[in-house]
Amino acid sequence: MTARYELLLRGNSLSFKGGFFGLCNVALVTTDEGKRILFDTGHYCVRKGLLAGLKERNLGPSDIDLVFLSHLHFDHCQNLDLFKGVTVCVGQTELDYARKPHPDDIFVPWKIHELLADFDVRVLPKTGEIAKGVEHFEVPGHTSGCQALRFTQPDGKRVVLAGDAIKYAKEIIARVGDMCFGSTEDSRQSIARICEGTDIVVPGHFPEIFRRDGVWLWDEPASIELMLR
Repeated sequence: MTARYELLLRGNSLSFKGGFFGLCNVALVTTDEGKRILFDTGHYCVRKGLLAGLKERNLGPSDIDLVFLSHLHFDHCQNLDLFKGVTVCVGQTELDYARKPHPDDIFVPWKIHELLADFDVRVLPKTGEIAKGVEHFEVPGHTSGCQALRFTQPDGKRVVLAGDAIKYAKEIIARVGDMCFGSTEDSRQSIARICEGTDIVVPGHFPEIFRRDGVWLWDEPASIELMLR
């Protein structure tokens, strides 16, 4: 079984003094059987863009079969309310973490558990399949319960949607993440697991990274178009 993905929203790692934009990659995964899985939902500032990305594909929120939340930070889950009636997949470890996050982790949104209570939540173990040909697996480090998706494209290339287990290119090169609210050692092990046998990695906040001649490269810059109004 294979699957394919396309980015509805393109993330970047741009920051500014005192904060960051927090624009994450939001991907639509479609399986051979036609099941549609939304990987993360982004946060409020991209609501219009997310709905527009679906509309461009003649889809609406109700056409999504599963919403997969890589972890419960605001920039990856705040638009969940747009997908009422859709089953939500989130890891048990991450649910537990979000109830008692690291003291320095200020990014778990207020009332996230109350929001999840309005949904049919499919609580995920550490590893398994969420659809035929689409594997989920735990990649702790950034948080204790981050999860990623792995699948094979029709062209045979192996893809991992890594979320913030690999936020941007320097983490795949250094083989360790920064901003580890889990542990640095967990991050090292998770990145090694993500990279093993993988051809394309989609980070949380950076364009797709691919393996070429034994090294990791990328073609696109992490950019954003800003307009004054």
